[in-house]
Amino acid sequence: MKKKSKNYLQILGVLMFLAFSAQAIAQEKNSNEWVAPEEANKVVNPLKGNAEATKAGKKLYKQQCAICHGDTGKGDGVAGMSLTPKPTNFTLEKVQAETDGGIFWKLTNGKAPMAAYKDILTEEQRWQLVNYIRTLSK
Repeated sequence: MKKKSKNYLQILGVLMFLAFSAQAIAQEKNSNEWVAPEEANKVVNPLKGNAEATKAGKKLYKQQCAICHGDTGKGDGVAGMSLTPKPTNFTLEKVQAETDGGIFWKLTNGKAPMAAYKDILTEEQRWQLVNYIRTLSK
């Protein structure tokens, strides 16, 4: 009987270790997820639907973003190959499901290795980029 109890305790110990490990991995994964604050999600895109702004955004994208995010926005640009984390794939449904305000906030504030564009691009240019990023899912 003592041997069975010892085996059960060992199995229980292994199961608890696995459960705690899985929880730790899940928390680490979630901590690496980049989420805009709720107030950013409420910001409305003043250039939404503006074809000229989207065209200007495409030009900016080619100049500022394609080197890391790739020409088609899949996160496969030459400069992005060595980055950790890898550049975002803008064509993914989870990215396209983000609000315009959330994407604008990320462009504005950055998160290493992603540059913050608050002091590099005007507010209008950042909204133009948001418009263009929206076209990359098509």
